[in-house]
Amino acid sequence: MSEQNVIEEKIEQKEETHAQVAEPDEIVLEPIPEAPADSSKVAIEYRAPEEIDLNDPELYFNRELSHLQFNARVLEQAMDENHPILNRLMFLCIFSSNMDEFFEIRVAGLKSQVDYNREKNGPDGMHPRKVLQLISEQAHKLVRRQYRILNDIIFPRLAKENIHFIRRSVWTEKQAAWVKKYFKDNVLPIISPVGLDPAHPFPRLANKTFNFVVELEGRDAFGRENGLAIVPAPSSLPRLVKLPDDVCEGGNNMVFLSSIIHAHADQLFPGMTVKGCFQFRLTRNADLEVDSDDIGLDLAGALRTELQSRHYGSSVRLEIADNCPNHIVDSLLAQFDLGESDLYRIDGPVNLSRLMAVLDLVDRPDLMYPPFSPGVPNKLAKSGGIFEAVRQRDYLMMHPFESFSPVIDMLNEAAKDPNVVAIRQTLYRTGARSPIANALVEAARNGKEVTVVIELRARFDEAENLALASRLQDAGAIVVYGVVRHKTHAKMILIVRREGNELTRYVHLGTGNYHAGNARLYTDYSFMTCDKDIGDDVHRVFQQLTGMSKELKIKKLLHAPFTLRDRLLEMIDQEAKNALAGEPARIIIKVNSLTEQRLVQALYKASQAGVKIDLIVRGICTLRPGIKGVSQNIRVRSIIGRFLEHTRVYYFFNNRNPLVYLSSADGMDRNLNNRVEVAFPIQDYKLARRVKKELEYYLNDNTQSWVLQTDGSYALSKPRKDDYRSAQRALLNDLADNAR
Repeated sequence: MSEQNVIEEKIEQKEETHAQVAEPDEIVLEPIPEAPADSSKVAIEYRAPEEIDLNDPELYFNRELSHLQFNARVLEQAMDENHPILNRLMFLCIFSSNMDEFFEIRVAGLKSQVDYNREKNGPDGMHPRKVLQLISEQAHKLVRRQYRILNDIIFPRLAKENIHFIRRSVWTEKQAAWVKKYFKDNVLPIISPVGLDPAHPFPRLANKTFNFVVELEGRDAFGRENGLAIVPAPSSLPRLVKLPDDVCEGGNNMVFLSSIIHAHADQLFPGMTVKGCFQFRLTRNADLEVDSDDIGLDLAGALRTELQSRHYGSSVRLEIADNCPNHIVDSLLAQFDLGESDLYRIDGPVNLSRLMAVLDLVDRPDLMYPPFSPGVPNKLAKSGGIFEAVRQRDYLMMHPFESFSPVIDMLNEAAKDPNVVAIRQTLYRTGARSPIANALVEAARNGKEVTVVIELRARFDEAENLALASRLQDAGAIVVYGVVRHKTHAKMILIVRREGNELTRYVHLGTGNYHAGNARLYTDYSFMTCDKDIGDDVHRVFQQLTGMSKELKIKKLLHAPFTLRDRLLEMIDQEAKNALAGEPARIIIKVNSLTEQRLVQALYKASQAGVKIDLIVRGICTLRPGIKGVSQNIRVRSIIGRFLEHTRVYYFFNNRNPLVYLSSADGMDRNLNNRVEVAFPIQDYKLARRVKKELEYYLNDNTQSWVLQTDGSYALSKPRKDDYRSAQRALLNDLADNAR
């Protein structure tokens, strides 16, 4: 039995769950129950087809619990020995960050519904109170598992690689002396302990800040006896400190800031006795609530005001050291108006996402995935310029396997080209100092007509987008913020170039954000064309975004909130009609999430008609597959791997004349009904065939593919001996220059 298996058995014995822990390619997550855990069938299977109501709650999984299942699949990557050990640590950190956002937004939203008597059941029919109960049960199990993986597997494996996290209980005399000096020089001058008494009320703690609660004994200079104190850890200090080589015996040795403060807490309260010092972290509601009816003509101003309050929303979760006494825990829960179900006792650092700093502190590339050089299409690389190349043919690139640089080059070339007269672009997430922003600033300064639609309300990027808007305006660009009640999520660039006596439109459309960093981590498609109809369509979409007009006729693009949803429903319905007519019918959809009820119901109807449907849904999926008489022809899988799956593809066999659309839109209510999105056709036969081939890589994946079961659980595909198929590895081999 391997060492990891022995450790996994110990974890299994510790956990108070029925989750099976096995070899990395046999991981089975415990189902998040929406029916009894042992039930794989639903009552609807026993009804005649004509008796089946597609609004029946049994046909739908709960959105929030499905979201939690995605986070669980991310966590299991930390157990997968196919990932290098530092990448496994990264997945543990990503899980922590994902859970933070889940509580800040999703759990906070459910709590708000309950607190304000606005409870609303989803298609699954589950009451928000029940959802919160199940979230608490499952989240507690996942967090316990997270820390057991960290303490029993990740830390020991890193120690074997000479990467050590040294706890204060084992500091040598030399290490303790160095840490003491570090505390005196770097921590003590800026830390501000707050003793709690009537003159010192409980400090207002910002969302996710790192703090200590300290229990004191004795009498201070003013005669105050005993009590509690709060010590906020300064945000300017690193949470992980690397020890110098001269105080260690080689290797990479680090200490946690929590250990440093804990070891010297008595110096913060001279003359008092520190009975206990316990780290904790409070999570608050971080969703912004900008009332579109009250903002008048200043969305940016309203958003700046709201950003100030984001850090101090209502309390949602309390994480605290697992050895903190109950009377202190009860005091904090009362202070934050939280219940026992909101309490998470932590066996380790309270914010594991900060462990990502290890990647900067440790120079061990051998413990991470090897780097690769993204490919560039040959004809594009050898051309005399982007515009010359795109005039000849359409180009399709898939990041990160292929380079994002042609997109940046397109804007840089446009900024300098005297024949370019105008540039229009949508920006959702990109960064105020990004290469994209730099190119737009240069273009504006060079006298081009630059118009940028910035979506200020891109969650957690609002402040960055405000800074970007200011920088572009200062350079002379026209900046607008889209449409008040509809987020602008479409990814579009329109470049107008004078060629002879005509103006030619060059277009870039994408499935992901114009963010060079994301393009190295997310899988996304980029499409370049000078197709006249598509150029006209993009021009009309910008007209709607920057001006005011009636719905304009668009020839080739599908455009939310106007035509995208209805056209998708029509194409699904056509596949159903083809199947009923005895023709082969096929649908493949790849999205991040699938929740829109009309879309789900259309897929159910197509399945009932005999259409073979494959759904590749990375995250949330409310559709329940495998139900006899409803969804027996639908398979759902989720791919979790080295890169974050982000492409959105809609493929329809269409009676042997395939329709292939790429899009910025997921199959969610917000994307199809409440956002500005576009889906664009891949008309070139070779490019469409390529997209189909790449979809087949995902459908054939048997190493990183999780298959959704009828009961809501996910089963990791098991490769047969010598038959390992990874979609992401295949794409690296096909598209990157030196993937091997």
